[in-house]
Amino acid sequence: MENNVTNNNIPRISQWSGLVNCKCPRCRAGDVFTGFTYSVKGQKMQEICKACGLKFEREPGYFYVAMFVSYALNCAEMISVCVAAYILGLELSKENIWYYVGLIICTSLVFAPFNYRYSRMVLLYWLSPGLHYEPERIKQFKS
Repeated sequence: MENNVTNNNIPRISQWSGLVNCKCPRCRAGDVFTGFTYSVKGQKMQEICKACGLKFEREPGYFYVAMFVSYALNCAEMISVCVAAYILGLELSKENIWYYVGLIICTSLVFAPFNYRYSRMVLLYWLSPGLHYEPERIKQFKS
């Protein structure tokens, strides 16, 4: 059976839980973003983790790769919405093409904050070599 507590009595947080809750990929305790995904003030990314000291932008231009992840998310969302519309009865014809264009534009606008946040989280968690879960770093930074 897997132990959910490390040697220093720090609870182990799963990778999926850390990604979904936008926690630091190294300690999974500090927040990566301030504010909510769909907030009036917008969302801002922290520069460093307040729990372990990890600098999120590891080098200048590091998050340009997140654009490709965001593009993939956007394509998947647009295809899913169009397939759902077709299944729900919106016929794919010349007369209905502007309905599909409207659906695609609305989907892009509605999911833009979600894509911004989670494309960066996917980059940090799954596409960054050398960035691993180290819960013992929490105490080292705080002391």
